Amino acid sequence: MSLSTVRMLQAKSRAKRARRGVTLVEVLIVVAIMAVIAGGATLLVFPAFKKSRVEAAKVGAESVRQAAELYQAEADAGECPQVKELADAKKLDSKKTDDPWGKPYKVVCDEGDIHAFSFGADGQEGTPDDVRDDTSKTEIKKIAEM
Repeated sequence: MSLSTVRMLQAKSRAKRARRGVTLVEVLIVVAIMAVIAGGATLLVFPAFKKSRVEAAKVGAESVRQAAELYQAEADAGECPQVKELADAKKLDSKKTDDPWGKPYKVVCDEGDIHAFSFGADGQEGTPDDVRDDTSKTEIKKIAEM
């Protein structure tokens, strides 16, 4: 066999291997690697998502409190306004009356102080995951870790 014939056979062999494609085992290995990466990313992203929801609830509660203070100052009303009244009076955007979990904020007036809060992820009033307009950063972190 001549050298050119050997090279020609080697080239054909390489071309044949290149056209072969991928096997099922190779595809399954790639899918398994992608699943492990996605699982790790989920573990990192989910706590940050929970914390951002709690922070959004605090910002929303602050907005509701400010609207309630404005409503009380302008209306010179002694009663505590509710979220629906604030939206009807155009003091609060009607799209911002619900917290990140889809429940309406609650306004509470106590001896001249006005506070707004969200019932949190569980939707129950008076539980540790409630978010007030004056919730501190450390409390936000604790609520997000629940």
